[in-house]
Amino acid sequence: MGFMKSVKNLGRKLAESGTIVETIKKKAAEKDKKIVLCEGEDSRVVEAAAICMEEKVARIVLLGNAEEIKAKNPEVDLTGIEIVEPASSPKLGEYAHLLYELRKAKGMTEEQALEQAKDPTFFGALMLKAGDVDGLVSGACHSTANTLRPGLQIIKTAPGVSAVSSFMIMVAPVGGNKYCTDGLFVFADCGLNPTYTAEGLADCAIATAKSAKEIAGLEPRVAMLSFSTMGSAKHDLVTNVQEATRIAKEKAPDLTLDGELQFDAALVPEVAALKAPKSTVAGHANVLIFPDLQAGNIGYKIAERLGGFQAIGPICQGFAKPLNDLSRGCKAADIVCAVAITALQAE
Repeated sequence: MGFMKSVKNLGRKLAESGTIVETIKKKAAEKDKKIVLCEGEDSRVVEAAAICMEEKVARIVLLGNAEEIKAKNPEVDLTGIEIVEPASSPKLGEYAHLLYELRKAKGMTEEQALEQAKDPTFFGALMLKAGDVDGLVSGACHSTANTLRPGLQIIKTAPGVSAVSSFMIMVAPVGGNKYCTDGLFVFADCGLNPTYTAEGLADCAIATAKSAKEIAGLEPRVAMLSFSTMGSAKHDLVTNVQEATRIAKEKAPDLTLDGELQFDAALVPEVAALKAPKSTVAGHANVLIFPDLQAGNIGYKIAERLGGFQAIGPICQGFAKPLNDLSRGCKAADIVCAVAITALQAE
C-alpha cells in the first residue's frame, strides 16, 4: 500500500514536529474517501463537516434536514457537502430491504426495518454496508451504544475477528519521553470492551498492531501486559493473558509480540534484562495491550494527566468497515480528526 510506504517511521517524525493530527489529515486527503456524519442536528458536527470539505480531509455526507441545518448554522459554508434526510431519501426503501435481509432471522419484519432505517445512525450504517460511503462517524450527541449497535448488527466484525476493540494514540509530550523512542505509543483497549476472552484479547492485539502501523506509522512491538512477567505470578487473570499471547502468535506468527509482561518490563530496558532477558519485545514495546478495559482506561489517563501525553481516540477497530464513535464532549476539531482516521481505515 502506498500509504504504508509513506508513513514508515512516521511516529518519530510526528513527535519531533508536533503535527500528528495535521499529518493524519494530509494522508486522509490523499485517499479521497467519503465519510457519513450522522448527526446533522449538532452544530459541532456541521462545523466539522465544513472543515473537512475546506481542508479536503474527506468528502462528507451529512445526515439531517437541509433547511434546518442551514437555518441553525447560517455562518457555516456547506458548499460541496451532501445533505441527506433519511426519512425522505430515495434510498430509504433499498436500505430498509437490506436491513430486513440482515435482521429477518432475528425476527425483524419489513415494517420494522423501514422504521428502523429512518434512524440516522442506522441509515448511515446501511449506507456504509451498501458501499455508498467509505466510513461512518457518530456519537457527538448520542451514546456509544447508539453508534455501536447498528455497527454490530449491520457492519459486523471483520472476517476472523472475534471482538470489536478500540485503541488510543498516545503522543509523547514536548521534549519527549525516554521510554518512548518512537515518539508515541498505541494503547488498547482503553474505551470499549470491559472484558476479554483469550481469543478476543489476541484479536485486539493483532488489530491494534495493524492500526499502529497503518494509522500511527509505527513498526509495532506488542507487549501483552499483566501483573506478571513470564510466569512470575500465578492467577486466572495471568493465564488469560498467557493464552491470548499464544493465540496471537499462532494467528500472526510474523508479528513482533510477547507476553505476559509487567508494564516496567515492557518499557524499561534494565528491568527487561532482569525479568525477560530472552524477550524480543521487553524493554522497547510501543504497542501496549492491557488485559481489560479497567486497566487500559486507567493507564491512558495516567499517561495523559501525569505523563503529559496527548491522547487521540478511542478509535474503533475490528469492524468489517470503518465506524467510529465520538465523545459527547468532543469539539469540532476532534470530529475532523475522527473523520481523517476513519478515512485512513477504509480499504
